[in-house]
Amino acid sequence: MERTMSPRTAEVLHAIVEAYIETGEPVASRMIARRRREPVSSATIRNIMADLADEGYLDQPHTSAGRVPTAKAFRHFAESLAARRLLVNELDRLRAELNSLQTVDQRAERSTALLTELTRNVGIAAAIPTGNLTLSQIELLALPDHRVLMVVITRDGMVRNQLVQLDEPVSQDELTSIRNYVNLHFAGWTLPAIRLEMERRLELESAAYDSLLRKLTVLYSKGLLDIGFTPVVFLNGAANLVGLDLHLTKEKLRDLLRALEEKKRLVEILDQFLGASGDQVQVRVGLREAHPALDEFALIGLTIELPGGLAARMAVLGPMRMNYPRVMSAVRHVGEALRSLQA
Repeated sequence: MERTMSPRTAEVLHAIVEAYIETGEPVASRMIARRRREPVSSATIRNIMADLADEGYLDQPHTSAGRVPTAKAFRHFAESLAARRLLVNELDRLRAELNSLQTVDQRAERSTALLTELTRNVGIAAAIPTGNLTLSQIELLALPDHRVLMVVITRDGMVRNQLVQLDEPVSQDELTSIRNYVNLHFAGWTLPAIRLEMERRLELESAAYDSLLRKLTVLYSKGLLDIGFTPVVFLNGAANLVGLDLHLTKEKLRDLLRALEEKKRLVEILDQFLGASGDQVQVRVGLREAHPALDEFALIGLTIELPGGLAARMAVLGPMRMNYPRVMSAVRHVGEALRSLQA
């Protein structure tokens, strides 16, 4: 069982991490000794560093006298950062910028740009539908050749449409009546609840004699209210990876950038590392299991449950040697701004 780290040892470890984030070079005991407010000899620092190395917090590259923090060290450093008070002015600015957009999709996309702007890393955001999407309204449009465009709009502003082919003609007036019926009776219901109630109503004997319900039955059988709401994912700032010293070959960097272009891969990464995070900022250091080239990367993000049946996940992807306080603060601020718009 690993021993509890003393405050002085933790202070030394965090000073090493901070120095390495600043310089990218192995950290020597003399540097840490000079940085301390209270004088401590280099020999004492060396002993502490030796213990930290034995416990897996530090590596010694080559024959250098300095030490490099491991993923374990970065995790300890990130976990030690107390939740900082959110700056009201910054929150107001972010809230106003996101509030100028109409849909969750637009706000998620803008969130990635804000995260990139604030951290100079890669911003990722996704709107993940849950099983309880809430209906705002539907729209039905008659098209030539017995076709109908069915549009479903949820309370979160997600819009999905489907084009269906009918066996018999249906007029725009009939579609307008069906649209009004659904919007009047089911706006504000969750989609699963609507489906159950719709099936109950359509099974009633009266449905066979009601022209409107009969045509509604046809549209329902064609997938009305059963349109697939897939996650919508946005990424911003991938070009920032090119300028970083990531110790990757050109081939591996190209492979990584290609992987980040795959929306499905991004959803898997967010699910894997943020799936059970609740609304707290989560830090994941070392992402090799997601992709071999992500071994020396970290992901800092959170999941926000929105009342309309969506989960918004946002994160910053960057090198293990990133500015954790700044990135965690940015994620908190953007997340809180987005959450406040749904209250």
